[in-house]
Amino acid sequence: MDQRTIDGPRLAARSGTARQLVVFLHGYGADGNDLIDIGRQWQRWLPDAAFVSPHAPEPCGMSPMGRQWFALTFRDPDERWRGVNHAGPGLDAFLDAELARHGLSGDRLALVGFSQGTMMALHVGLRRRSAPAAIVGYSGMLVGPSGAAPDAMREEIRARPPVLLVHGDADEVIPVEALFFSSQALSSLDVPTEWHLSPGIGHGIDSEGLRQGGLFLARAFGLPYPA
Repeated sequence: MDQRTIDGPRLAARSGTARQLVVFLHGYGADGNDLIDIGRQWQRWLPDAAFVSPHAPEPCGMSPMGRQWFALTFRDPDERWRGVNHAGPGLDAFLDAELARHGLSGDRLALVGFSQGTMMALHVGLRRRSAPAAIVGYSGMLVGPSGAAPDAMREEIRARPPVLLVHGDADEVIPVEALFFSSQALSSLDVPTEWHLSPGIGHGIDSEGLRQGGLFLARAFGLPYPA
C-alpha cells in the first residue's frame, strides 16, 4: 500500500499553528468523514492540534460505498494479522508525510482508531521509530498471530505510548471481552494502558467515551487539565 493512495478530510489547528497532530483511523466499511467531526469537538481541549482522517486505501468488499484497511471474511483466524501487516507500512509512511507537512516530530503524534482503525492504530503505533504521544482505541482490539501468546510480539514492539481503550459493554460486533484481552496483553508488553467501559453502548462511541478520549490526549500532550 502506497501512502500516496491515502488521503482524507483535515482540520487546521484552531490556534492557527499546529503543535500536535491527531490522526483518526476509521472502521471497516466507513471512510474518513466518519470521524473527522470528533476533531471539532476536541478543538476546545486541543487548540494547537491539527486533525486528519484519511480514507482507507481499499474499497470495502461488503460495503461498496465504504473503505477498508484490509479485507475481512470472518472465516480465517489469521486474516486480521495478515491485514494489519499488509496495510501497516503504507499507513506508517502516511504518518511520516503528515508530520513533515506540519514540521512536527514523531512524539507530537496521536492515533485515534475505531474498530478496524483501532487495530491499525495499535499495530502501527507500537512499531513506530519514534513513540507517538498517545493512542486512543474505540471498539477495537490488539491484533496478534492466531494462537500465539501476546508476549510473542515483544521483539516487534519499538514504542510504548500511553494507550486508552474505550468499549461499549453491549458491543455486538467486537465483544467487550476484547477490551479486557487487549488491555491485559498491552500491559504484558509493558505498554501503559487505561480503559473505559461505556454501559449500554453497542458498536459505537458515546459522549462520555469522547470526553475521556479528548482529555486523555490533552494530558498526553502535556496540556493543562481543561476546565
